[in-house]
Amino acid sequence: MLFGIYPGGVTGTDSGDLTAGPPDDPARILGALTELHGARPFLVRAYLGFDDSTSDGPHETATPAGASRYAGDGRSLDLVAQYQSPSGDVSGYCAFVRRLVEQYGAITSTLQITEEPNVPGNPTLDGYYPKVIEAIIAGVAAAKERARELGHDHLRVGFNTTPLFGPGASFIADLVAAGGAEFVRDLDYVGLDFFPDVFRPVEPDELGAAVAGLLHHHRENVLVPAGLAGIPVHITEHGWPTGPDRPPARQAEVVDTVVRAVVAAGAVCYTHFALRDADSTQAGLFHRFGLMTDDYTPKPAFGVYRDLIAELTT
Repeated sequence: MLFGIYPGGVTGTDSGDLTAGPPDDPARILGALTELHGARPFLVRAYLGFDDSTSDGPHETATPAGASRYAGDGRSLDLVAQYQSPSGDVSGYCAFVRRLVEQYGAITSTLQITEEPNVPGNPTLDGYYPKVIEAIIAGVAAAKERARELGHDHLRVGFNTTPLFGPGASFIADLVAAGGAEFVRDLDYVGLDFFPDVFRPVEPDELGAAVAGLLHHHRENVLVPAGLAGIPVHITEHGWPTGPDRPPARQAEVVDTVVRAVVAAGAVCYTHFALRDADSTQAGLFHRFGLMTDDYTPKPAFGVYRDLIAELTT
């Protein structure tokens, strides 16, 4: 099992906006990361994106800024290459991805091609943009090809989605059908962003079973029909915000329950969202996902996650 966290202070909302709050403090981030993982392998999630104004590079991470400073001492990057081209510039995106492998490949363990490409209605997410399916297929191929050329055999390349139900359950099968056997050969993992009991309430004593059921559905009803029965599953985003009627003690319970359910279900990676609140003075749902407040004061869940990492890292 490999664990990680997103350490930035920026959070997207369901309306397509980004939260604003106190700036990141790199020294405090480093201290918190070190306390979380000790000397164990650990992923640091960072986002950057391609759009029609993106230059040839080099490319700085958007959030957290300067993410390369957090690599080392057992930490490596979990880099998210977002595709947000209004013109559908897939070839430009592929050049961007190749440049990311050149720039960050040595310190990156996982490279995620696009972010939530199955979600069409939110401009902060990649499913909003034209030719996103083509971008995934071509982006995975470009990343793996450049990684092989540079000898970065450690670099795993994948994509993610949110939970897929109903007509949307065929998203990955349709993607695999479009990409063919070569796409499957290049694909190292499939990620899942999920936030149980955040947008739809789940009774506390039912949370573990709900997570287990969701992951079983994702494997058996989404990945197996796509021909990806054996693909490693990464939980690429999970969190539970504190706030009005959302006590910190309950957040700690949720982290413990969900992480243990994820491990029991056979996922091989779990990345928490997020290290710190975007803005602890705000009551909005998207402002308080952190295991710490926005001044890096630990909530009870911080210690719970630290102890889970020590217990479950293999």
